Amino acid sequence: MHLSLNPTAHLQRARQWLSVHLSGTMVCVVIALAATFLSSHYGGPQLLYALLMGLSFHFLISHPQMKEGVDFCARTVLRCGVALLGARITLDQVSQLGLGTGVLVATALVATIGFGILLARWLGRSTSEGILTGGSVAICGASAAMAIASVLPPTKDGERTTLLVVVGVAVLSTITMVVYPFSLQLMGFTSQAAGIVLGGTIHDVAQVVAAGMMLGSEAGDTATLVKLFRVMLLMPVVVLVVLVYRRHPEVQVTQQKVPLIPGFLMVFIVLVLLATSGVIQAPMAQLAGDISRGCLVTAIAAAGIKTSFEDLVKLGWQPVVMLVGETLFIGAFVFVGVLVLGLGSPFQS
Repeated sequence: MHLSLNPTAHLQRARQWLSVHLSGTMVCVVIALAATFLSSHYGGPQLLYALLMGLSFHFLISHPQMKEGVDFCARTVLRCGVALLGARITLDQVSQLGLGTGVLVATALVATIGFGILLARWLGRSTSEGILTGGSVAICGASAAMAIASVLPPTKDGERTTLLVVVGVAVLSTITMVVYPFSLQLMGFTSQAAGIVLGGTIHDVAQVVAAGMMLGSEAGDTATLVKLFRVMLLMPVVVLVVLVYRRHPEVQVTQQKVPLIPGFLMVFIVLVLLATSGVIQAPMAQLAGDISRGCLVTAIAAAGIKTSFEDLVKLGWQPVVMLVGETLFIGAFVFVGVLVLGLGSPFQS
Protein backbone atom coordinates (compact mmCIF):
# COMPACT_ATOMS: atom_id res chain seq x y z
CA MET A 1 0.00 0.00 0.00
CA HIS A 2 1.36 3.35 -1.04
CA LEU A 3 1.55 5.96 1.73
CA SER A 4 1.72 9.58 0.70
CA LEU A 5 4.45 11.56 2.44
CA ASN A 6 3.41 14.84 0.84
CA PRO A 7 2.52 17.20 3.71
CA THR A 8 0.62 19.48 1.34
CA ALA A 9 -1.76 16.64 0.41
CA HIS A 10 -2.38 15.84 4.09
CA LEU A 11 -3.02 19.51 4.80
CA GLN A 12 -5.50 19.75 1.95
CA ARG A 13 -7.37 16.67 3.18
CA ALA A 14 -7.48 18.14 6.70
CA ARG A 15 -8.86 21.41 5.38
CA GLN A 16 -11.44 19.57 3.32
CA TRP A 17 -12.51 17.53 6.36
CA LEU A 18 -12.83 20.67 8.45
CA SER A 19 -14.83 22.49 5.80
CA VAL A 20 -17.33 19.62 5.76
CA HIS A 21 -17.53 18.85 9.50
CA LEU A 22 -16.66 22.05 11.36
CA SER A 23 -20.02 23.87 11.29
CA GLY A 24 -22.12 20.97 12.56
CA THR A 25 -19.51 19.97 15.13
CA MET A 26 -19.25 23.49 16.54
CA VAL A 27 -23.03 23.77 16.92
CA CYS A 28 -23.08 20.51 18.91
CA VAL A 29 -20.18 21.68 21.08
CA VAL A 30 -21.86 25.02 21.83
CA ILE A 31 -25.08 23.24 22.83
CA ALA A 32 -23.07 20.90 25.07
CA LEU A 33 -21.36 23.87 26.75
CA ALA A 34 -24.70 25.59 27.29
CA ALA A 35 -26.15 22.42 28.82
CA THR A 36 -23.13 22.11 31.10
CA PHE A 37 -23.52 25.73 32.23
CA LEU A 38 -27.21 25.26 33.03
CA SER A 39 -26.58 22.02 34.91
CA SER A 40 -23.71 23.39 36.99
CA HIS A 41 -25.42 26.68 37.89
CA TYR A 42 -29.07 25.68 38.22
CA GLY A 43 -28.95 21.91 38.75
CA GLY A 44 -30.74 19.26 36.75
CA PRO A 45 -29.55 16.53 34.36
CA GLN A 46 -26.90 17.77 31.97
CA LEU A 47 -27.70 15.20 29.28
CA LEU A 48 -31.39 16.07 29.32
CA TYR A 49 -30.61 19.77 28.84
CA ALA A 50 -28.39 18.93 25.86
CA LEU A 51 -31.06 16.74 24.31
CA LEU A 52 -33.87 19.29 24.69
CA MET A 53 -31.74 22.09 23.28
CA GLY A 54 -30.66 19.83 20.44
CA LEU A 55 -34.30 19.11 19.62
CA SER A 56 -35.00 22.84 19.45
CA PHE A 57 -32.26 23.19 16.80
CA HIS A 58 -33.62 20.39 14.63
CA PHE A 59 -34.17 22.84 11.75
CA LEU A 60 -30.38 23.04 11.26
CA ILE A 61 -30.10 19.42 10.09
CA SER A 62 -31.59 20.41 6.72
CA HIS A 63 -28.66 22.74 6.09
CA PRO A 64 -26.06 20.97 3.89
CA GLN A 65 -23.11 22.36 5.89
CA MET A 66 -24.46 20.95 9.16
CA LYS A 67 -25.31 17.32 8.50
CA GLU A 68 -21.81 15.80 8.30
CA GLY A 69 -20.61 17.46 11.49
CA VAL A 70 -23.74 16.50 13.40
CA ASP A 71 -23.44 12.89 12.20
CA PHE A 72 -19.77 12.88 13.27
CA CYS A 73 -20.69 13.99 16.79
CA ALA A 74 -23.60 11.54 17.03
CA ARG A 75 -21.42 8.54 16.19
CA THR A 76 -17.65 9.08 16.43
CA VAL A 77 -17.65 11.51 19.38
CA LEU A 78 -20.13 9.22 21.15
CA ARG A 79 -17.85 6.22 20.80
CA CYS A 80 -14.89 8.23 22.10
CA GLY A 81 -16.93 9.14 25.17
CA VAL A 82 -17.89 5.52 25.85
CA ALA A 83 -14.30 4.35 25.39
CA LEU A 84 -12.96 6.88 27.91
CA LEU A 85 -15.30 5.54 30.62
CA GLY A 86 -12.81 2.70 31.03
CA ALA A 87 -10.21 5.01 32.59
CA ARG A 88 -12.38 5.36 35.71
CA ILE A 89 -12.63 1.63 36.42
CA THR A 90 -10.11 -0.80 37.89
CA LEU A 91 -10.36 -4.51 38.54
CA ASP A 92 -9.31 -3.81 42.14
CA GLN A 93 -12.46 -1.75 42.65
CA VAL A 94 -14.54 -4.64 41.40
CA SER A 95 -12.86 -7.07 43.81
CA GLN A 96 -13.71 -4.79 46.76
CA LEU A 97 -17.42 -5.30 46.19
CA GLY A 98 -17.38 -8.86 47.47
CA LEU A 99 -18.65 -11.92 45.66
CA GLY A 100 -22.25 -11.62 46.84
CA THR A 101 -22.66 -8.01 45.75
CA GLY A 102 -20.97 -8.65 42.41
CA VAL A 103 -23.16 -11.65 41.65
CA LEU A 104 -26.32 -9.77 42.68
CA VAL A 105 -25.54 -6.76 40.47
CA ALA A 106 -24.55 -8.91 37.48
CA THR A 107 -27.64 -11.09 37.87
CA ALA A 108 -29.88 -8.03 38.16
CA LEU A 109 -28.36 -6.66 34.95
CA VAL A 110 -28.99 -9.86 32.99
CA ALA A 111 -32.48 -10.29 34.45
CA THR A 112 -33.44 -6.69 33.62
CA ILE A 113 -32.34 -6.98 30.00
CA GLY A 114 -34.21 -10.28 29.76
CA PHE A 115 -37.28 -8.68 31.30
CA GLY A 116 -36.98 -5.84 28.79
CA ILE A 117 -36.96 -8.29 25.88
CA LEU A 118 -40.02 -10.12 27.24
CA LEU A 119 -41.81 -6.83 27.88
CA ALA A 120 -41.02 -5.65 24.35
CA ARG A 121 -42.49 -8.80 22.83
CA TRP A 122 -45.59 -8.54 25.03
CA LEU A 123 -46.14 -4.94 23.88
CA GLY A 124 -45.51 -5.78 20.24
CA ARG A 125 -42.15 -3.98 20.02
CA SER A 126 -38.91 -5.30 18.51
CA THR A 127 -36.36 -7.33 20.42
CA SER A 128 -33.75 -4.63 19.80
CA GLU A 129 -35.94 -2.11 21.65
CA GLY A 130 -36.10 -4.47 24.61
CA ILE A 131 -32.31 -4.75 24.61
CA LEU A 132 -31.93 -0.98 24.30
CA THR A 133 -34.34 -0.04 27.08
CA GLY A 134 -33.33 -2.92 29.34
CA GLY A 135 -29.63 -2.20 28.87
CA SER A 136 -30.00 1.51 29.56
CA VAL A 137 -31.87 0.82 32.81
CA ALA A 138 -29.63 -2.08 33.85
CA ILE A 139 -26.24 -0.48 33.19
CA CYS A 140 -25.74 3.27 33.16
CA GLY A 141 -28.66 5.15 31.68
CA ALA A 142 -28.08 7.44 28.71
CA SER A 143 -24.46 6.37 28.20
CA ALA A 144 -25.48 2.72 27.90
CA ALA A 145 -28.40 3.62 25.63
CA MET A 146 -26.12 5.45 23.21
CA ALA A 147 -23.44 2.73 23.30
CA ILE A 148 -25.90 -0.11 22.69
CA ALA A 149 -27.72 1.84 19.98
CA SER A 150 -24.44 2.37 18.15
CA VAL A 151 -24.05 -1.38 17.55
CA LEU A 152 -27.69 -2.34 16.99
CA PRO A 153 -28.85 -2.73 13.39
CA PRO A 154 -30.26 0.51 11.95
CA THR A 155 -34.05 0.69 11.86
CA LYS A 156 -36.62 3.26 10.79
CA ASP A 157 -37.39 4.33 14.35
CA GLY A 158 -33.99 3.51 15.85
CA GLU A 159 -32.70 7.04 16.48
CA ARG A 160 -36.06 8.29 17.73
CA THR A 161 -36.33 5.36 20.13
CA THR A 162 -32.83 6.01 21.43
CA LEU A 163 -33.67 9.64 22.13
CA LEU A 164 -36.88 8.70 23.91
CA VAL A 165 -34.89 6.26 26.04
CA VAL A 166 -32.36 8.99 26.88
CA VAL A 167 -35.16 11.31 28.00
CA GLY A 168 -36.90 8.54 29.92
CA VAL A 169 -33.89 7.31 31.86
CA ALA A 170 -32.86 10.88 32.69
CA VAL A 171 -36.28 11.59 34.18
CA LEU A 172 -36.54 8.25 35.98
CA SER A 173 -33.00 8.54 37.29
CA THR A 174 -33.81 11.92 38.80
CA ILE A 175 -37.01 10.59 40.40
CA THR A 176 -35.25 7.56 41.91
CA MET A 177 -32.40 9.78 43.13
CA VAL A 178 -34.93 11.61 45.32
CA VAL A 179 -37.25 8.75 46.31
CA TYR A 180 -34.85 5.88 47.01
CA PRO A 181 -32.56 7.46 49.65
CA PHE A 182 -35.43 8.68 51.82
CA SER A 183 -37.27 5.36 51.48
CA LEU A 184 -34.20 3.36 52.50
CA GLN A 185 -33.57 5.70 55.43
CA LEU A 186 -37.16 5.32 56.62
CA MET A 187 -36.82 1.53 56.44
CA GLY A 188 -33.71 1.69 58.62
CA PHE A 189 -31.15 0.42 56.10
CA THR A 190 -27.49 0.67 57.04
CA SER A 191 -25.26 2.96 54.98
CA GLN A 192 -23.51 0.07 53.26
CA ALA A 193 -26.71 -1.77 52.36
CA ALA A 194 -28.34 1.43 51.16
CA GLY A 195 -25.28 2.16 49.01
CA ILE A 196 -25.58 -1.26 47.36
CA VAL A 197 -29.25 -0.68 46.57
CA LEU A 198 -28.66 2.83 45.23
CA GLY A 199 -25.64 1.86 43.15
CA GLY A 200 -27.38 -1.23 41.82
CA THR A 201 -30.63 0.44 40.75
CA ILE A 202 -30.33 4.14 39.82
CA HIS A 203 -29.54 4.70 36.15
CA ASP A 204 -27.01 7.54 35.74
CA VAL A 205 -23.69 7.85 37.57
CA ALA A 206 -24.24 11.45 38.69
CA GLN A 207 -27.58 10.62 40.27
CA VAL A 208 -26.10 7.58 42.02
CA VAL A 209 -23.37 9.70 43.61
CA ALA A 210 -25.87 12.39 44.65
CA ALA A 211 -28.30 9.85 46.13
CA GLY A 212 -25.55 8.09 48.05
CA MET A 213 -24.17 11.32 49.48
CA MET A 214 -27.62 12.14 50.84
CA LEU A 215 -27.08 9.25 53.28
CA GLY A 216 -23.46 10.02 54.11
CA SER A 217 -19.97 9.38 52.78
CA GLU A 218 -20.03 5.62 53.42
CA ALA A 219 -23.25 5.15 51.47
CA GLY A 220 -21.93 7.46 48.75
CA ASP A 221 -18.65 5.55 48.36
CA THR A 222 -20.42 2.18 48.30
CA ALA A 223 -23.01 3.37 45.79
CA THR A 224 -20.33 4.80 43.51
CA LEU A 225 -18.29 1.59 43.61
CA VAL A 226 -21.31 -0.57 42.80
CA LYS A 227 -22.26 1.80 39.99
CA LEU A 228 -18.77 1.66 38.47
CA PHE A 229 -19.05 -2.12 38.43
CA ARG A 230 -22.29 -1.77 36.46
CA VAL A 231 -20.54 0.63 34.06
CA MET A 232 -17.77 -1.93 33.55
CA LEU A 233 -20.39 -4.48 32.52
CA LEU A 234 -21.32 -2.21 29.61
CA MET A 235 -18.40 -3.59 27.60
CA PRO A 236 -19.34 -7.30 27.70
CA VAL A 237 -23.00 -6.46 27.06
CA VAL A 238 -22.18 -4.42 23.94
CA VAL A 239 -19.80 -7.13 22.72
CA LEU A 240 -22.56 -9.71 23.19
CA VAL A 241 -25.00 -7.51 21.24
CA VAL A 242 -22.46 -7.26 18.42
CA LEU A 243 -22.02 -11.04 18.34
CA VAL A 244 -25.77 -11.70 18.38
CA TYR A 245 -26.55 -9.27 15.58
CA ARG A 246 -23.54 -9.92 13.34
CA ARG A 247 -25.36 -12.65 11.44
CA HIS A 248 -28.89 -12.06 12.64
CA PRO A 249 -31.44 -12.55 9.83
CA GLU A 250 -33.02 -9.15 10.53
CA VAL A 251 -29.74 -7.32 9.95
CA GLN A 252 -29.24 -6.03 6.44
CA VAL A 253 -25.48 -5.76 5.94
CA THR A 254 -24.34 -4.54 2.56
CA GLN A 255 -20.73 -4.10 1.56
CA GLN A 256 -19.77 -3.68 5.20
CA LYS A 257 -18.10 -6.15 7.49
CA VAL A 258 -19.13 -5.88 11.13
CA PRO A 259 -16.07 -6.18 13.42
CA LEU A 260 -16.05 -8.84 16.10
CA ILE A 261 -15.28 -6.22 18.76
CA PRO A 262 -15.70 -2.53 17.85
CA GLY A 263 -12.57 -0.44 18.18
CA PHE A 264 -13.99 1.84 20.86
CA LEU A 265 -14.64 -1.18 23.09
CA MET A 266 -11.07 -2.34 22.61
CA VAL A 267 -9.94 1.09 23.84
CA PHE A 268 -12.33 0.72 26.80
CA ILE A 269 -10.71 -2.61 27.74
CA VAL A 270 -7.18 -1.23 27.38
CA LEU A 271 -8.00 1.76 29.59
CA VAL A 272 -9.45 -0.51 32.29
CA LEU A 273 -6.24 -2.55 32.26
CA LEU A 274 -4.08 0.59 32.36
CA ALA A 275 -6.11 1.98 35.27
CA THR A 276 -5.78 -1.34 37.09
CA SER A 277 -2.01 -1.44 36.60
CA GLY A 278 -1.64 2.10 37.95
CA VAL A 279 -0.50 3.68 34.70
CA ILE A 280 -3.57 5.90 34.77
CA GLN A 281 -3.45 7.84 38.03
CA ALA A 282 -6.41 9.56 39.73
CA PRO A 283 -5.89 12.98 38.05
CA MET A 284 -5.70 11.34 34.62
CA ALA A 285 -8.78 9.25 35.37
CA GLN A 286 -10.65 12.39 36.44
CA LEU A 287 -9.59 14.16 33.24
CA ALA A 288 -10.65 11.19 31.13
CA GLY A 289 -14.00 11.12 32.94
CA ASP A 290 -14.55 14.83 32.28
CA ILE A 291 -13.67 14.43 28.60
CA SER A 292 -15.92 11.39 28.39
CA ARG A 293 -18.81 13.34 29.87
CA GLY A 294 -18.18 16.18 27.43
CA CYS A 295 -18.18 13.76 24.50
CA LEU A 296 -21.42 12.14 25.62
CA VAL A 297 -23.15 15.50 26.12
CA THR A 298 -22.00 16.60 22.65
CA ALA A 299 -23.25 13.34 21.13
CA ILE A 300 -26.63 13.73 22.84
CA ALA A 301 -26.90 17.28 21.47
CA ALA A 302 -26.18 15.94 17.99
CA ALA A 303 -28.76 13.19 18.38
CA GLY A 304 -31.29 15.82 19.42
CA ILE A 305 -30.57 17.95 16.37
CA LYS A 306 -31.16 14.93 14.13
CA THR A 307 -34.64 14.23 15.53
CA SER A 308 -37.76 16.35 15.75
CA PHE A 309 -39.96 16.35 18.84
CA GLU A 310 -42.90 15.24 16.70
CA ASP A 311 -40.95 12.10 15.79
CA LEU A 312 -40.64 11.19 19.47
CA VAL A 313 -44.37 11.50 19.99
CA LYS A 314 -45.03 9.11 17.09
CA LEU A 315 -43.30 6.28 18.97
CA GLY A 316 -46.31 5.87 21.25
CA TRP A 317 -46.62 4.93 24.89
CA GLN A 318 -45.07 1.46 24.81
CA PRO A 319 -41.40 2.52 25.20
CA VAL A 320 -42.35 4.63 28.23
CA VAL A 321 -44.14 1.67 29.83
CA MET A 322 -41.08 -0.48 29.13
CA LEU A 323 -38.71 1.97 30.85
CA VAL A 324 -40.94 2.35 33.90
CA GLY A 325 -41.48 -1.42 34.15
CA GLU A 326 -37.75 -2.15 33.87
CA THR A 327 -36.94 0.50 36.48
CA LEU A 328 -39.40 -1.04 38.94
CA PHE A 329 -38.11 -4.52 38.13
CA ILE A 330 -34.42 -3.83 38.80
CA GLY A 331 -35.33 -1.84 41.92
CA ALA A 332 -37.33 -4.72 43.37
CA PHE A 333 -34.74 -7.30 42.28
CA VAL A 334 -31.78 -5.59 43.97
CA PHE A 335 -33.80 -4.62 47.06
CA VAL A 336 -34.97 -8.22 47.64
CA GLY A 337 -31.50 -9.53 46.82
CA VAL A 338 -29.87 -7.37 49.51
CA LEU A 339 -32.40 -8.60 52.06
CA VAL A 340 -32.16 -12.27 51.13
CA LEU A 341 -28.36 -12.31 50.96
CA GLY A 342 -27.95 -10.04 53.99
CA LEU A 343 -25.51 -7.78 52.15
CA GLY A 344 -24.12 -4.92 54.22
CA SER A 345 -26.12 -6.02 57.29
CA PRO A 346 -29.28 -4.41 55.84
CA PHE A 347 -31.00 -3.07 58.95
CA GLN A 348 -29.54 -0.87 61.65
CA SER A 349 -29.46 -2.42 65.11
